[in-house]
Amino acid sequence: MGNSKLLNAIIESIQDVKGHNIVTVDMTGLDERVCDYFVICEGNTNTQVDAITDSVDEKVKKSVGEDPFAIQGRENDEWVALDYGDIMVHIFQPEARAFYDLEHLWADAEINEIADDY
Repeated sequence: MGNSKLLNAIIESIQDVKGHNIVTVDMTGLDERVCDYFVICEGNTNTQVDAITDSVDEKVKKSVGEDPFAIQGRENDEWVALDYGDIMVHIFQPEARAFYDLEHLWADAEINEIADDY
């Protein structure tokens, strides 16, 4: 299965529940990478982060047939990570996202901002 179908399903599932400030970090051109893509987004509250996590998990399973290898961070819903192997999804509350600043850890990666569709 190609990454583009999975990537699109992830982005759509985030937008379905009003996740915002979505970026993709394309690391396919880097030799020392942990995966091919990061998808990073925000939810304003624990409840919204939880809803985004559920949306990604359910929509990707339904539309692409993929389950995450792991989901971490559901205890506090400040930063939840879903591991799809080649694609890692990071769902943050704004303060945690600003603190960790994941999208800028790989300076040579291509960062694409996805417009909020609401």
